[in-house]
Amino acid sequence: MANNTDLHVGKRLRRRRRLLGMTQQQLAESIGIRFQQIQKYECGANRVTASRLHELAVALNVPVGYFFEGLNLGQAEAAAPSAQPANDRDLIAADVLSQKETLELIRAYYKLGERPRRRLLDLAKALQEESSDAA
Repeated sequence: MANNTDLHVGKRLRRRRRLLGMTQQQLAESIGIRFQQIQKYECGANRVTASRLHELAVALNVPVGYFFEGLNLGQAEAAAPSAQPANDRDLIAADVLSQKETLELIRAYYKLGERPRRRLLDLAKALQEESSDAA
């Protein structure tokens, strides 16, 4: 049975893999395991060992600590309500980052040069201000 830490690590693993546009098969091959094992890690069914976590971090180009970011270690094992996001904004942010559309947008954004990225960001901010002024 998966605990909160295993589930958190699995979610972070899935998020990073998707952000990079990798399939479970590609990630598995890069570290010499079967894709089914990646599936089990991502859903928290199997616990990731320290050495495997290091291999995954190298393959995904992140520090090992990335997998634990956002995890409140004091409450990691507890199933208490306080282990949930502190507010709706945190909950929405986690949900938004797991959506396919968000990942596609991020990938497309970083394929642009610096100047077009800056202009796109300015446009998004202007649209946000415009919509908040209309409300």
